[in-house]
Order: sequence, then structure tokens, then C-alpha cells
Amino acid sequence: MIRLGLIGYGKAGSAVAQVLRGDPRFELCWVARRTACSEGQTLDQSEVPLIGLEDINFPNWLDTHPVDALVDFSVPESLMEYGEELKDRRMMLVSAISAYTEAQLNYARSLGEYTRILCSPNITLGINFLIMAAKLLRSIAPFADVEILEQHFKEKPEVSGTAKKIAESLYLGADKITSLRLGGIVGHHEVIFGFPYQTVRLTHDSIKREAFGTGAAFALGELALCSNGFYTFEDLLMKKLREQLAVH
Repeated sequence: MIRLGLIGYGKAGSAVAQVLRGDPRFELCWVARRTACSEGQTLDQSEVPLIGLEDINFPNWLDTHPVDALVDFSVPESLMEYGEELKDRRMMLVSAISAYTEAQLNYARSLGEYTRILCSPNITLGINFLIMAAKLLRSIAPFADVEILEQHFKEKPEVSGTAKKIAESLYLGADKITSLRLGGIVGHHEVIFGFPYQTVRLTHDSIKREAFGTGAAFALGELALCSNGFYTFEDLLMKKLREQLAVH
């Protein structure tokens, strides 16, 4: 069983915690959130400690609450707070943070020399499979017209980081992304390929935020089988694909 610490307990983090607690492969040992917590506070009246990020001294906390891996749904700056502990304790990291600076990403990559690190701005299985499929189709038909449509809830002001990643992976500019903000939508991404006489649409819909939890669980399970290094979600999917092709 893999012992976990979860960092970040907003809407996504709380859904992830629910999934991880229900997976027999993992033991969720503690949760750290951005807002302060009262002493002795626990998660949903369970025995899982809930603590504020500002109250954590990571070396001391991990001495008394050791884990095998961290799952981060918080803010980019958190990496610098616990990064050296990852290296020294050889803990795995699954990070779903989308706003790392290049310097922070370079630091994450450097940690891969000592342990297993995965960073993915969208941690859902479906969206990462969509990206892999879109790249394959783009390589087969580079002449096709390609547009990206992303739809999210009204409160999301910025262009989807996932849509930007899709565009980057297909060597498209930001002008190829169309954004819509509508009530009731968690997240929708669509890649449209326009061929002569036909159209191909690759779509992914996030129905509930628990999809982030199933993605994090997949990443943790696969990362545990990998050697030290820095990985993307696509790396793990390609590893599975190669395994399947070898079987058949």
C-alpha cells in the first residue's frame, strides 16, 4: 500500500481525496490545505489529519507523518517548500499544477535524478489520451485544418491551460483556441480536424472533478513501477501502449 500526503484541498483536491481514500492501493495519511486549520482537525470526521499549509514545517511534519508520495493540487510555490524533502526521502510526486514557471519546472525535472516525478497540468486519463490521439492524427494528416474548442464554467476567467497544452502539442497558435463560458459545464475540450470531405472530432468532457482523482490514482500506480526520472502523463500512457503492442 502506498502512503500518500495530499496538498491542496479546494474543489479539485477534495474530490481527489474522496477517490484516493476509496482506493485500496493507497492510504491517505494527511491533507494540507491553503487555509488555516484548528489544532487536531481531521478530514470529514475521520482519522486523517487536516493541516494548513502555512503551519507545516515539512522536515518536521514528514518525520512524524511519513509518506511514500505527495499529490499536489495546490499552488506552484508549494514545490519549493517540499522539494528538498522529495529528494532526501525519495518520495514520489504527482503534481496537477498548471502554472509552474519554467524555473519551477526545471527544478522539478532536477528532482527526477533522485526520485520519480510526474507533472501534468490536466491529470485526467481521458484528456491525456485525447492529446496522444490528436498528435497521432496530426502526424498522419499534417494538411488538415485544426481548431480547438474549450468550454468551462462561468467563473473561469482565463483560457484553459489544457487547451493551451493541446495547442502546443499540435504546434498551433493561441488563435486556434475558441473559449466559451457557460453555466453547468465542468470542462469540455474538443479538437476538430477538417479534412476534404470529412471531419474528425476528438472530445473530452469532465463530468465530475473526481475524474482528477482517478487520473492521479492511475499516475501513482504507474509511477511506482518506473525508475527515477521526470515524467509526463503522456509518458505513462505511451508506456502502456508499448506494453500492449508487445503483447499483440
